[in-house]
Amino acid sequence: MEQTAPLSTDLSPVAIRARNRITWRLMPFLLVLYFIAFIDRSNVSVAKLGMQKELAFTDTIIGFGSGIFFIGYFLLEIPGTIIVERWSARKWIARIMISWGIIAAAMGLIGLPQFNFATPETQFYSMRFILGLAEAGFFPGIIVYLSHWYRYTDRAKAKSFFMIGLPIATIIGTPLSRWIMETVSWYGWAGWRWVFILEGIPSVILGIITLFYLTDWPQDAKWLPADEKQWIQGELEREWEEKKSAGQKDDLMADVKLGLRHPKIILLAVIYFFIVSGYYGLTFFLPSITALMKGTSIVTQTIVTMLPYICGFFAMLWCAASSDRNQERRWHTAIPILVGSLGMALSIVAGDNLALVVTFFCVAGAGVHAYLPVLWTWPTVFLAQSAAAAAVGLINSVGNLGGFVGPYVVGWLKDKTGSFVAGMSYIVVSILISGLLATLLKLPAKKANS
Repeated sequence: MEQTAPLSTDLSPVAIRARNRITWRLMPFLLVLYFIAFIDRSNVSVAKLGMQKELAFTDTIIGFGSGIFFIGYFLLEIPGTIIVERWSARKWIARIMISWGIIAAAMGLIGLPQFNFATPETQFYSMRFILGLAEAGFFPGIIVYLSHWYRYTDRAKAKSFFMIGLPIATIIGTPLSRWIMETVSWYGWAGWRWVFILEGIPSVILGIITLFYLTDWPQDAKWLPADEKQWIQGELEREWEEKKSAGQKDDLMADVKLGLRHPKIILLAVIYFFIVSGYYGLTFFLPSITALMKGTSIVTQTIVTMLPYICGFFAMLWCAASSDRNQERRWHTAIPILVGSLGMALSIVAGDNLALVVTFFCVAGAGVHAYLPVLWTWPTVFLAQSAAAAAVGLINSVGNLGGFVGPYVVGWLKDKTGSFVAGMSYIVVSILISGLLATLLKLPAKKANS
C-alpha cells in the first residue's frame, strides 16, 4: 500500500532555526532565478507588438513561435530532473541559466541583415525551440532540489516562496519590457530587440553566481550549523525510510520506470497539460487583449495586465500556507483551478464593461496561480528520490506541451475569427477540464502519515 512521508510536528528550537536558515539562504536566490527565467520565456508577449510591425508576424506565427519553446523544453525535462537528483543541482542549474541567457539575448538579432541565415519567421521558430532546449529541466529541477532541503509537511509553503516568481515576473517584467521597448533604441535597433537582449544578460551573470552560491545537499552546507544539519538530514532520512518500507528501492532504472508509469503521476501530467494550455494561452496574449480595450491608455492597459498576477501572488501564498497547515492537498489543488476557469468565463460575458472584465481577470489570476505549489507536492506523496524526480520531469514535460498548444490555438483562432473571444473560450474549457480532473486526486489510505 502506498504511504506518504511521516507527519512531523517538530517545533523544537533547532527545527525552527534550521527551517528559517534554509529558507533565508535558498528562497530569495531561487526566487530571483525563477523571476528571470519566466521573463526570458514570456517577454515575447510584449516584444511581439514590435515584432509584428517590423517583421510582419501574424498572431499565428507569434502563437506557434511562443509555443514551440515547450517542444524543446519537453525533450530534455526528464533527463534534467534525474541529473539534479543523481549528480548536481548546482552545476546543472548554472548550465541551464548561462545557456538560456545567451539564447534569450540572441533573440534580439532576429531579422537583422547581418544575421540573415534564414527568414525571420524561421529564425524565430528556431530560437524559441533552442531556448526551450536550453531551459529544460530548470523548473522541475528546482522542485526536486527543494525536496533535498524541505520535509513533505513544509514543501507547499516552500514551493510557494519559489513560485511567486511567476506572478512577480509579470507584475514587474511586463511594465519593464514595455518601458524598454518604448524608450530604448540604441544603435538604431528597435526597442523590442533590446527587450530580449537586456533581459537575457542577467541570467548569464546569475548562472555563474549559482555555481558558487547553491549547495546540493544539507551535508555539504558549510553555512548550516551541525545541530541544524543533523536535524534536517534526520527528517529527510525518516521520509526515505518510510518510502522504502512501502517497497521503493534506490535503483535508478526501477525508480525511473516507477515514476513514469505511476497512474497518479499520469493523472497529474494530464491535469497540468490542460491548466498550462489555458495559462500560457492567456499569458502570451493578455497584453494584446488589453491593447484592444477601447478608450484606455497604455498605463491603464499595463495595470489591467498586471492586476491578475498581483492577485495570483497573494492567492498562491495563502493557498500553500493553508494546505500545509491543514495537510489537505486535493481541494487546495482543484478548487483554485475551477475558480480560475469561472473567472475567465465571466470575463468573456462581461464584454466591454472594463470594471467587470478587470474584476474577473483578477479572479482568474488568483485561481490559476494559487494551485501551483500544492500541485507540486503530489509527486512526493507517492514517490521518493529518483522516482519522484522522473515523475516531476514527466508531469512538467507533458504538462508544458500545453504551453505549445495554448498560444498556438489562441493565435490561430484570433487570425481566423478576428477577435480573442474564441481563444478565450478555449482557455476557459481547458482550465475547467484541468479542475475537474484534479477532483479525482486522493491522498493514500494512511492519511495520518501525510
